[in-house]
Amino acid sequence: MASPIIAPFPAGRLRRLRRTSALRDMVSEVNLTAANLIWPIFVTEIAGGEGPIPSMPGVDRLTLDGARRAAERAMELGIPAICIFPHSDPDLKDESCERAWDPENIGNRAIRAIKETAPDLAVMTDIALDPYNINGHDGFVVDGKILNDETVEALVKMALAQAEAGADILGPSDMMDGRIGALRGALEQAGHKDVAILSYAAKFASGFYGPFRDAVGASGRLVGDKKTYQINPANRGEAIRCVARDLAEGADMVMVKPGMPYLDICRAVKDQFGAPTFAYQVSGEYAMLEGAIRNGWLSRDVVIESLLSFRRAGCDGVLSYFAPQVAEALAG
Repeated sequence: MASPIIAPFPAGRLRRLRRTSALRDMVSEVNLTAANLIWPIFVTEIAGGEGPIPSMPGVDRLTLDGARRAAERAMELGIPAICIFPHSDPDLKDESCERAWDPENIGNRAIRAIKETAPDLAVMTDIALDPYNINGHDGFVVDGKILNDETVEALVKMALAQAEAGADILGPSDMMDGRIGALRGALEQAGHKDVAILSYAAKFASGFYGPFRDAVGASGRLVGDKKTYQINPANRGEAIRCVARDLAEGADMVMVKPGMPYLDICRAVKDQFGAPTFAYQVSGEYAMLEGAIRNGWLSRDVVIESLLSFRRAGCDGVLSYFAPQVAEALAG
């Protein structure tokens, strides 16, 4: 009987497939392309309000012309979508929040400007009252309580105004109960059946949002906190229930926010529902990474590494302030 062939030790040389870049690329389990990115931008209506955001080095508030240039850059880089966040005049904020659904507010003007400049670029918006609310909350506040149903009625008006302006994707970030069903029904009834909803379905009451509030001019305006409507960071099961509800109410896509601290939620959402799943690499995540890079503590390679972590966790795409520099690096 022939002797069995025994592989010489060590048989499991896993490093064989790491030896060259070609081999590593061949066996890469996930990839990252510009098509996986959504670029969040801040557009200001304040004269002289454009320019660098101190808490987010490398990110600027833009004028309408700046938003147009950003749209052109996104198209050149192959980034499929831009998400608009308004930097509103603080003197025009009040408790009625009526400017949230004004066709001439800065968000709606930016939608039209971008669609005129780059018709094939997908434009995503934010739906919440906080950019126009004097007390910084996502909903109406009465006697210290955030009103759910009255807020949903206002969000519907906001959504319809954005759809009329030409938005392709609506991003309800408010975390009110029942808002997805209300938005979907109103859009269908108004003839905007093709407008998609990317729901902030699992948005946590996080400490990572600080630089964003600076960017939109909400720092110091928040009365109390948002813990009565955003999810407790300790609660995984509740996040899954929120996603299930929003999909049942008509969301086309769902988002987990923040990103890297909640990769377990991203993985669970994708595995359980299979729906298009996104994450938001929020302002605090950006500021930490960019700050460490600029101080020389980390190399810029960590940016792509961080985005690969989202892809590995099951995300189809990521909202990231790093989007243009990453798209340039991938193209290079």
